[in-house]
Amino acid sequence: MNDPVDPAVRSRAVAAARGHAPFDLLIGGGTVVDVGLGTLRAADVGIVGPLIASVHPPGSRRDAVDTIDAAGRFVAPGFMDLHVHFESSMLTPRAYAEAVVPRGTTTVFADPHELGNVAGLSGVRYALDASRGLPLRFVIQAPSCVPPMPGLELSGADFDGEHVGEMLGWHGVGGVAEVMDMLGVLERRPRMVDVVEAGLARGALVSGHAFGLAGATLQAYLCAGITSDHESVTPDDVIARLEAGMTVELRGALEFMLPPVVEWLKLQPMVPTHLVLSTDDVFADVLLREGGIDWVLRRLIGYGLDPVQAIRLATINGAYRLQRTDLGLVGAGRAAEIVILDDLASVAVNEVIVGGVVVARSGRLVGELPDPPADPPRHTVHVPTLSAGDFELRLPGQIDGTVTLRTIENPLFTSWGSVDVEVRNGRVEVPDGYLLQVAVHRYGRAPATPQVALLGGWGDWTGAIATTVAHDTHNLVVFGRDPVDMAVAANAVVQAHGGVAVAAAGRVTALLPLPIAGILSPGSAAEVAASQRDLTEAALAVGQFSPVLTMPLFQVMVSSLACLPGPHLTDVGLVDGTTGERISSPVLR
Repeated sequence: MNDPVDPAVRSRAVAAARGHAPFDLLIGGGTVVDVGLGTLRAADVGIVGPLIASVHPPGSRRDAVDTIDAAGRFVAPGFMDLHVHFESSMLTPRAYAEAVVPRGTTTVFADPHELGNVAGLSGVRYALDASRGLPLRFVIQAPSCVPPMPGLELSGADFDGEHVGEMLGWHGVGGVAEVMDMLGVLERRPRMVDVVEAGLARGALVSGHAFGLAGATLQAYLCAGITSDHESVTPDDVIARLEAGMTVELRGALEFMLPPVVEWLKLQPMVPTHLVLSTDDVFADVLLREGGIDWVLRRLIGYGLDPVQAIRLATINGAYRLQRTDLGLVGAGRAAEIVILDDLASVAVNEVIVGGVVVARSGRLVGELPDPPADPPRHTVHVPTLSAGDFELRLPGQIDGTVTLRTIENPLFTSWGSVDVEVRNGRVEVPDGYLLQVAVHRYGRAPATPQVALLGGWGDWTGAIATTVAHDTHNLVVFGRDPVDMAVAANAVVQAHGGVAVAAAGRVTALLPLPIAGILSPGSAAEVAASQRDLTEAALAVGQFSPVLTMPLFQVMVSSLACLPGPHLTDVGLVDGTTGERISSPVLR
């Protein structure tokens, strides 16, 4: 649904376009990035209120209350992020706007399922309330999978089709968020059928999570009414989804994906309309240091994609996906959401205009932001003080000797493995090169019983990391070899009411408290970014992480994603995301 415009303001815009009234703001002397035609052309832009009133020949109009000299610069639509979990930045919506608006992002299609999994409907309400009045349009989606894989994990709430339908009736909710329970969709389980149908019955967009789907299963997933996906992890995934007619939300997180995708795009007769850009999960540190959508654009252009075609992906293609005829183009009658770039190839954003007003200049917001809601969800970590004994892998009833155990191999794309271990007094001695992972339910909906797994392929660690940022159910998850370090890190997080901690030699070496829902900080973007840098430095000092990741800590934060194929450890124990099974015992023989 387009944003409403006061009829009196629209009448002023009509008069200004005809030359019968002045513009409120005139951007003169610039080159308009025409993402509709895919061209660049010299033109001036007149704005009245929140509307673009006219795009006209340069120098033909000078009547305006205020002017911006854009000589030698480029005038483009504001950027759109078509799949984002702002919670992954660890920022509130207010602080998130601080980070991304100065870099040109003016609209985000935001899925607050992290908050939904922690705090239920009140968490989603907080996301809505906290995003109002900001110079960043949050189109909020109704979380579809709370928890993502029922039976394989337990979060702080349960959503069914009725809950999704209720959220879709709230002002500001514009679609159904990524449907992660792929097995539930494909096997037509009633819960997921009801969730998807709640969106389809209201004509809402239903977004997807199609990790690993191909061929017949991808076609079936589309038939269920799901029309987008951000989980492409190979260039072939991107191509297959585009050929199937699915909107691809291309992420910048996997750098190796971008060069071959660009080469494929350059061979096509046109850039697909159903290819858009997304950031998905990005730390505040990365947003401030590298950028968000502007960073994705910069890399696509650097790998050889024409700048205008790249900007199309972040503007008019996004508007097409959202079915918003008022966004995505510098044209009369469209929303006055504009970025002025000093340089096109480097996506060097200078001014950002939202609602017809300059809201950012030279990398900084202009003006004050509204105060955040007074009642964010807090005190969501209900875990007692833990001891070192809670971080041992014990096999009750097992006699001493050698036992073959299941292991979870590889940090990212997991698989089952096995290893022979020694057992002493029922306690497993962790072999060299292996790591323990412990997951603890934190919401009080089940006992806070530590679940333990043995990890292979994680390298040698000399400390521990504990986190309540553990996608997507955000239970307490701890990694390490030394039970004392693991207990120290875990208790630091519990005492902070949530967060991330690193411990070594029996003491905490870094701590980022996240008291809002155990996943967000009340601090500014700069404060949180600085803490994330310290945390990452401490983590790198004790552990080894995949070089594929731009944010090393994501390796621990996504390890419990039961919606992904392969084995995982969640708060209910060992599970298999491929088959949907719970594994009753790690003992093979």
